[in-house]
Amino acid sequence: MKKVALTAALADYDHVRDLALGRVQADGIELTCLTLPIEEIFFRFIVYREWEVSEISFAKYVALTAQGDESYWAIPVFPSRVFRHSSIFVRNDGPIASVQDLKGRRVGLPEWAQTAAVYSRGFLQHQYGLDLASIEWVQAGVNQAGRIEKVEIDLPPGVKLTRRPDKSLNEMLLTGEIDAALAARPPDAFLAGDARIRRLFQNYREVEEEYYRSTGIFPIMHTVAVRRDVLHSHPWIPRNLFKAFEEARRRSVARALEGTASLFPIPWANDYAEQGMKLLGKDYFPYGIEENRTTLAAFLRYAYEQGVCRRLLDIEELFPPQLHSTYRV
Repeated sequence: MKKVALTAALADYDHVRDLALGRVQADGIELTCLTLPIEEIFFRFIVYREWEVSEISFAKYVALTAQGDESYWAIPVFPSRVFRHSSIFVRNDGPIASVQDLKGRRVGLPEWAQTAAVYSRGFLQHQYGLDLASIEWVQAGVNQAGRIEKVEIDLPPGVKLTRRPDKSLNEMLLTGEIDAALAARPPDAFLAGDARIRRLFQNYREVEEEYYRSTGIFPIMHTVAVRRDVLHSHPWIPRNLFKAFEEARRRSVARALEGTASLFPIPWANDYAEQGMKLLGKDYFPYGIEENRTTLAAFLRYAYEQGVCRRLLDIEELFPPQLHSTYRV
């Protein structure tokens, strides 16, 4: 049988690389992988559907699904997962010393519907009891002015969001026009070592570990989507792609645990992997629906409460029916 030719756009993750380089093959598929910057991948796929398979922002995907967009379906592959307590930045000489100090303050974010911001607002509300309407929200690009929302949003009652296309969050944080910023990509001043900017949670590793212990949530940032026109013609593709992504991930985890050679340019890389396993379990970076049900349910609730989704989605709506049953390679 002739293989189906597909093009996929993905960031350069180690846990995807064996698939991208052809060391792992998806049965029945001739896969060509493009390695591009994340922002470019998202824009070109969401707006133009330029390729058949693509990494995609999880928040954008659920927002479009709730709006009735049936252009693509995700497979339960989650190449990017990051705890986000480390993503809140404040001024050292500013008024914010704790989460409760955010009440009544101006807090910037790059997009209301950015996945990282959804998680951050979610734990501010649910773990710390902060009323999102008590904050004056400001939307702007992190380090460059002009960023805009990519999907329609419906802000909750009482929530105020001011758009500032003329300035960046980095600039406004330094000048005091905002008191804090929720940003997956750190402000340039912070990366440059500017002492005026610090993280709100300076012990974020400890805070994030306790967050996982208490909630079971390991935040999912991105998923992988397949255009539905492809799935209509070849309904077996989601399962075969999932198996290939899973095998590439399994090989990467094995490399991370390898202690005899420095396969990653990170001192004690295998020790960090072992620490993650102790907290998160043996399968500490899981794909699949059931393995991620707690995180998926929490995110869908946050997205609905925050007006990113027009309605509360069921988890099964996100993935094609042929992947709903528990399945492992």
